[in-house]
Amino acid sequence: MRLLQKIYFVLLAAMFASCASSHDNFLKYVDPNIGTAHSRWFFYTPAAVPYGMAKLAPSTNGHYGNPSGWEAVGYDTRQNSIEGFVNFHEWQIGGVSFMPTNGIVKVKPGDLEGPKTGYRSGFDRKNQVAHPGYYKVLLDDYQITAELTATKRVGFHRYTFPKNDHSHIILDIGNKQGESSDVTAAEVKMVDDTHFEGYVSTYPKYVGLYDPEGKVSMYFYGEVSRKPKNISAFTADHVFENKSFSEGKGAGLVLNFTTAEKDQIEIKVGLSYTSTVNARENLLAEARDLTFDKAKEKAQKIWKQELGKIALTDSNQNNKTKFYTGLFHALLGRGIASDVNGSYPMHGGIQGKLPVSKDGQTPEFMNTDAIWGAFWNITQLWSLSYPQWYGNYVNTELQIYKDKGWFGDGIANSEYVSGVGTNFVGLAIVGAYNAGIRNYDTELAYQAVKANEMNWINRKPGSGKMDTKAFMKYGFVPFLNEDKTDSTGSHFSASHTLEYSFSAYAAAQMAKSLNKKQDYEALIKYANGWKKIFNPQNKLMHPKKADGSYIDKLDPYEPWRGFQEGNAVQYTFYVPHNPAGLIQVMGKDIFNNKLDSIFTSSEKSGFGGGKQIDAFAGIKSIYNHGNQPCLHISWLFNFSGKPWLTQKWTRLICDQFYGTEPIHGYGYGQDEDQGQLGSWYVLASLGLFDVKGFTDARPIIELGSPHFTKALIKLGNSKNLTIKTVNNSEENMFIQSASFNGKKLENCWLYRDELMKGGNLEFTMGKEPNQSWGVATPPPSE
Repeated sequence: MRLLQKIYFVLLAAMFASCASSHDNFLKYVDPNIGTAHSRWFFYTPAAVPYGMAKLAPSTNGHYGNPSGWEAVGYDTRQNSIEGFVNFHEWQIGGVSFMPTNGIVKVKPGDLEGPKTGYRSGFDRKNQVAHPGYYKVLLDDYQITAELTATKRVGFHRYTFPKNDHSHIILDIGNKQGESSDVTAAEVKMVDDTHFEGYVSTYPKYVGLYDPEGKVSMYFYGEVSRKPKNISAFTADHVFENKSFSEGKGAGLVLNFTTAEKDQIEIKVGLSYTSTVNARENLLAEARDLTFDKAKEKAQKIWKQELGKIALTDSNQNNKTKFYTGLFHALLGRGIASDVNGSYPMHGGIQGKLPVSKDGQTPEFMNTDAIWGAFWNITQLWSLSYPQWYGNYVNTELQIYKDKGWFGDGIANSEYVSGVGTNFVGLAIVGAYNAGIRNYDTELAYQAVKANEMNWINRKPGSGKMDTKAFMKYGFVPFLNEDKTDSTGSHFSASHTLEYSFSAYAAAQMAKSLNKKQDYEALIKYANGWKKIFNPQNKLMHPKKADGSYIDKLDPYEPWRGFQEGNAVQYTFYVPHNPAGLIQVMGKDIFNNKLDSIFTSSEKSGFGGGKQIDAFAGIKSIYNHGNQPCLHISWLFNFSGKPWLTQKWTRLICDQFYGTEPIHGYGYGQDEDQGQLGSWYVLASLGLFDVKGFTDARPIIELGSPHFTKALIKLGNSKNLTIKTVNNSEENMFIQSASFNGKKLENCWLYRDELMKGGNLEFTMGKEPNQSWGVATPPPSE
């Protein structure tokens, strides 16, 4: 009887726990305003659903663009006027801005500083609301309330006007927005009393650099909830009364209304990257009978569901805000580019049709910034609880490979837009394959991965790795004095050598998994390229010339000379595929002392660039959590016999680098790169990570210092994993003991396939390190 009672109470507790997690509103922990100083164009888009094409947001400075094509632009928390509400926000993609106004018609946004010369309006942030799936603000100059929400491919605007005989909605189409750069063509027209359509084509800077024959086009088909009184058209140079068509640079329409107090006018606009026909089809499929309120309700329901796949129990509200805001950015960062009918944009504006994948589904085609470093954050998060998006990413890259012959590390509507000049797509695909995500042609995937590592003939500049021939010839990339990368070497030779060694290791693991022994042996020798540039005298990675000599006058802290977006001190630890090998050549004591002193020193500057608001503020520092090359380093102590230092430093990075304010969010104005730093926080605060990005033939999970009393994780295979801590607190950051499904853990790692079976992972925490825990057997390392 007692056994039955026990089972009953266990089931009852489980039921209540399930109810609590399913009804907990995780949206309340998300603050989209965190980190909005120096934020990238795609960073602040609250009115969207996970990975949506429709990403709506206010813009404070979007029409200014940015000089290098990537810097912060769009929404800045330090600026206090809004110039419009933009529908497209993606890496190198931006456009189609709407703005409600009243009074004298103005058709230019005006200057951010100085006298008010355009249609922009001041606003007070106390009158601003931003939640996942919804945005609201009062425009002070017009006393108009603007609200935004979205489905996957449809943007919803609702404007509440005061009484005015001269109310307007400006459709600003033909002007630069964000990273989109120059407009090459644009058109907008009314197709009847309440519907409009059009497009804008742009030539972003990175398209010009890496895919010069390409272009980026955005199409729309919109519906206004009531007929305008009349319509004006405008271009860059002229305004035309009673005209409902405009084309060319600066093209736009002004919809004019007479409004009573609290009159609401709604717009829903279908979006597409392929055609106005498909934009209309997207609108009809997703929003034919959908009202603004229903769309908002639906969007927020999706966010609750997706955020709720990791349900936290803890009293530390600050950490929960960091966690769910990081998860929000991870699920927001990249966006789909395919239509409801499977159409997607091919190179140069050609329309393609996606095939059905191996699982019988049509995957989404995705736009994405470079995957550089994403194997230390977003791909691991995908594989944990969101495998469908990892599958979408892999299928997207394989479609690019079929269409263009090479992977694209960063892509905008199929155009190459990677700014780093390397290409880690193959490594990311190996991570998916070895994590069991295989809803694609695996043989095609392997051939593409192998080609990405070893082929150079007719390689396209936008696909990166233009120095592959040199790496294959020398086993390392020779240093070039000039700021270039070609078949003879690279100015970023050392970082490229380290990166290509890692990706060659990954490709070798896929070859091993597929029993391709000859390929494995050919690839694995290149995984040791890092040894060729390790200088045993200064214990640093040291760029080499083609003749094998080290370059002179090496400054360990100098970025951009031999090392991309980093320096010799940071990149010396870039051997994630073989930490044991690096520890051996450096010496274990030297390795541990050097690495520990690096973190002790970098803590003084917040583990990044201090309080300087600049994405590159930390590249001269001793450690830079604000950029990808350093993100694995704090986990290396697990390999060097001191896992308590991994526990300490990952905990302190989470506590100090990450903030909850608009300015101190991800460092101070650091480079979030479409959810990567947010994903890192999610993983580290759960105490889960793999420095190899799941590229081992049998991947592992390293264990760190969990932040929360309890985390209930719905795994991608539909099983549940519960991570519990006992005696956890801000001071109690060290693991005293651990168990998995009742079995005592002696090591600081598990095989991933064991963890993915689900169950209970439990840690007992303490204030002082337990130096005997987790050291029995170090994680596997070749």
